[in-house]
Amino acid sequence: MEKLKCLVPESLKRRVAESSIDHLPSLSSSLLQYFLSLPQFHQLISELAAEPSTQAGLCAKNKGAALELKQKGNQCYSSGDHSQALRCYSQALRLAPIDAHDTGKNLVATLYLNRASLFHKMGLPMESLRDCSRALEISPSYPKVWYRRGKVNATLGNYEDAVHDLTVAKNMETSIGGKKQIASELEILAQHHENKSAKPVHHSRKSVGIPDVPQQIKLQCVETADKGRGMISQFDIPEGSLIHTEEPYAVVILKQYRETHCHYCLNELPADTVPCVSCSLPLYCSQHCQIKAGGQIHVNCSSEINIHKKKFSCNEEYPEITGGSNCDPKPAHIPEHKHECQGVHWPAILPSDVVLAGRIVVKSMEQKGQVTDVPNLSEFLGLCESYSEMTSESKLELHIYSIVLLFCLQRSYSYEMSINGNSTSQIVILLSQIRVNSMAIVRMKSNDFHDQEDWFQKFSSGEADVASSLEQVRVGQALYRAASLFNHSCKPNIHAYYITRSLLLRTTEFVAGGCPLELSYGPQVGQWDCKDRLRFLEEEYFFRCWCRGCSKVNASDLVISGFCCVNPNCSGVVLDNLVANCEKKKPNIPETISNESHLQVHESGDIDVKKVAHISLDQTHSSLHIDPGYCLKCGSYCNLSSRSEEVKKAWIDLRRLQDSVASKDMCSTRLPDALRSLGLLRSTLHAYNKGIAEAEDIVAKAFCLIGDFQPARDHCKSSIEILEMLYGPNHIATGNELVKLSSIQLAMGDSTAANNINRASEIFCKYYGPHAPTIFPYLLVLEKERCRVIS
Repeated sequence: MEKLKCLVPESLKRRVAESSIDHLPSLSSSLLQYFLSLPQFHQLISELAAEPSTQAGLCAKNKGAALELKQKGNQCYSSGDHSQALRCYSQALRLAPIDAHDTGKNLVATLYLNRASLFHKMGLPMESLRDCSRALEISPSYPKVWYRRGKVNATLGNYEDAVHDLTVAKNMETSIGGKKQIASELEILAQHHENKSAKPVHHSRKSVGIPDVPQQIKLQCVETADKGRGMISQFDIPEGSLIHTEEPYAVVILKQYRETHCHYCLNELPADTVPCVSCSLPLYCSQHCQIKAGGQIHVNCSSEINIHKKKFSCNEEYPEITGGSNCDPKPAHIPEHKHECQGVHWPAILPSDVVLAGRIVVKSMEQKGQVTDVPNLSEFLGLCESYSEMTSESKLELHIYSIVLLFCLQRSYSYEMSINGNSTSQIVILLSQIRVNSMAIVRMKSNDFHDQEDWFQKFSSGEADVASSLEQVRVGQALYRAASLFNHSCKPNIHAYYITRSLLLRTTEFVAGGCPLELSYGPQVGQWDCKDRLRFLEEEYFFRCWCRGCSKVNASDLVISGFCCVNPNCSGVVLDNLVANCEKKKPNIPETISNESHLQVHESGDIDVKKVAHISLDQTHSSLHIDPGYCLKCGSYCNLSSRSEEVKKAWIDLRRLQDSVASKDMCSTRLPDALRSLGLLRSTLHAYNKGIAEAEDIVAKAFCLIGDFQPARDHCKSSIEILEMLYGPNHIATGNELVKLSSIQLAMGDSTAANNINRASEIFCKYYGPHAPTIFPYLLVLEKERCRVIS
């Protein structure tokens, strides 16, 4: 794309830089005509939309490569390298064409059988069972698969299923020796069943449902003076209420998570991944997701044994195979992946938001029942856009990607699709809308938490990390039509989270009737200071935030990165130049609100701003009078240059300790230097500076790792005290740290852990309702340990 950008003449670049929405049709037409005259453009489209039959497609199937991986997997299996064998078989399944054969058998079915045998060997019977069923869907007359599935069912205690599968295998077996062996195993199975009445073991992995439903809250879209349209409720809404649920109009997985998360539901992939039938890019957690995404269904309906797949949800039990029924009908919804499912380059190469735009275009055309003209997406979606506020570089990028996407869609989806100035401008507007209105689908990831049953024991012995070592990762990007009506606030009163693809919105505080319902598009008050939040929102969403956290002076923004006063008896804060300038630019509060000599400010959390600053109003300049380097409370001067250098040096030792904690090595030798550096931070930074909270957290983790829980508890408490001041006592950030503190207290046998577990549970339930234990399984573990300690 950079090459195309460089080829655009300066005259066209100037037109792009000066353009607005009204200029788009003529400008798009001019750019389209110019690119059509470039051989480089046609070469690019040819490479991106190469036919899979040419083997030039990046995502095309490749029988030769699949056979090589199969052979390598067999060698690894024989040598005992099971993890490498699994990687080889899974990658071979991605590349193997559905109609390819090897030694007289369907290659894909053989690969599923090989992987099923490997899973059985690795002690993963349910994964083995599902792969056997997948192989039988393709080759139902494959006796080895029936035999393997019978053995797996026997392992699981599913006696009747095991007898059925082994009987089918015996009847299909052609050799006399093979029939005798299976008959012998059936006799052993029958004797074992008589001696021990085995009950079937059901290990179904069911997806999380949505047990609670939105209350009968009538939401209303209104126009606001400072933010345009927004959402309100005419009536009061209690804290923790589920006010909205929504399925995405379209969604796409981000590139960095293609190998680890399902391309449809965006949940973490199991070991027995299911690839797309027609191309080698997507991976799914189940056939359910693969079908819903729009890939083909590889069922051999003409075989003597028909396949019946019961309806099942994400990661549920394997599809049942019986006789006498037909294949499932096609999914009723409009599939997302179908138009990309041809082994072409462009879905893998183009940015995620451009691929998302392609899915929206195709879905809108399918819904309208025509595949020739791109609909007026601005009217169809009714979303706001940000084209006029974009930089000239961003505008040019949108135009190039829009033209490229349309030509890729034309070749992949419909050669009848018209490409002109109007259709191109529609895509430009759509991409602009996506950049403002799309939402990041996130998952909570634990760095060291795999088995709920033995985690606490490992943590107590220093083998596992503390319970709140979680990070929020952005795995997908989606467009939700109704949810885009909710405005942003750096101090939000609603919280968004996801169950698979479903968006849920829940109030985090009492919201009075008529008050705006606002969520956070990014960092909140207490997480970043105001200048960083404003820069992020302007760069990512192209607007200047005037929310209640940014339009008024609040104590959290003053102390989060502030220095302490040189006067040891003063609790005031000293700001650097960047923070001070940002605070000066905050608008004044109307005189009707403030009649006192000092400026009334919006307080954050439990911090009283009068304890850290006495901010006067400069009537001459009509702006806040804040001087960098001077204490906002007593006016004492602080040499920030020398203090900043001290802080940088202190963090060298703390980062080294952090790296040691991550690698679980040398923590005890790093701790003395880190503790001295922590003391230096305490004497240099303001008591509520978030850097101190982070340093306390690092030291607490280090003490946990060496099994010294008392200082770990003390440092964890110190971190929580700061976070309570920055965020408030009932914020989810505080809840995360309370989980950590509770796990440390339980390891010490401290009975006060119960109070903190209860408090954390209340916070998590406020943000996530009944889904909290599923999203944060630590809560279940801690509650179980709490009951054990108390008893």
